[in-house]
Order: sequence, then structure tokens, then C-alpha cells
Amino acid sequence: MTLNVPHFDPFSFATNLSKSSVGFDELFSKFSDMTKVAGYPPYNIKKTGDNTYVIEMAVAGFGKQNLDIEVADSILTITGNFKSSEESDKENKNPITYLYKGIADRAFSRKFTLADTVEVKNAELINGMLRLILENIIPEEKKPKKVEISEEKE
Repeated sequence: MTLNVPHFDPFSFATNLSKSSVGFDELFSKFSDMTKVAGYPPYNIKKTGDNTYVIEMAVAGFGKQNLDIEVADSILTITGNFKSSEESDKENKNPITYLYKGIADRAFSRKFTLADTVEVKNAELINGMLRLILENIIPEEKKPKKVEISEEKE
């Protein structure tokens, strides 16, 4: 027996819902941005504990002076500006001819949407790998709490 289960695509659902909704344009824009796949630079997102995360980004060739990390309105933006090899060749007056060029040296901007309670705690650049440590800081009033049951008074 074959069971036909309809396929639910939340992204097309958001697109269709936006046709009849007012005031949700920023939310639908975020859904749209999440569906765009960009391959440069490659990255990993790891959950390292109950409330901790690490974003790793391969940024070979970029130094600290080429990278900028900013958090604004719950959007983490990582940008890299790379000085082109042609510019450095002109400065050094040393002509370089590539026989093969497989390492990308282009600018990039990568954005991550963070929950309101997530903070960037640290960033480090080691061996061409940018690591951002994030922590989900849950306020006391949002944490689960036990409610005691009192005895019935007569």
C-alpha cells in the first residue's frame, strides 16, 4: 500500500503567505535569504554544548586586517576584503604569472541571523580558519521553573 503524503515546503509557503499578509515583509525577506545558497567562503556551524555554538569559516589568505565582524539587529555579518594580486604586483614591481590559480582571493560578505539571546563571545583566526564562539544566554525569566503545589486549606 502506498501512502501519499503531500510535500510541504516552508519557503514556498512563506512566499504564498506574503501575498496576503501585511507587515511581515522583513520576516519573509529573511526566509528568502535563507534559501539562497552561496559557496564562498565555506563554513560550518557546530553546536558545542547546550547553549554554545561555533561558526567556522575557511578564509585562507585573509589576515585579521582583511576581516570585519559586526552584529547589528540580530544579524551577524562577516566581510572579507582581499587586496588583489594585481595591486600587490604593482606595489612590489614584481610581475607574477600564475600557472594555475585555485585559491580564491575575492571579497565576500556572509550573514547569519542570530536569535535575540545569542551573543558572539569570541573570534579567532588560526591557520586560515576563522572561528566565532557564540553563546545563547537565556534570561532568568525565560528559564523553566518549578511551581510548588500547595496543600488545600480547609
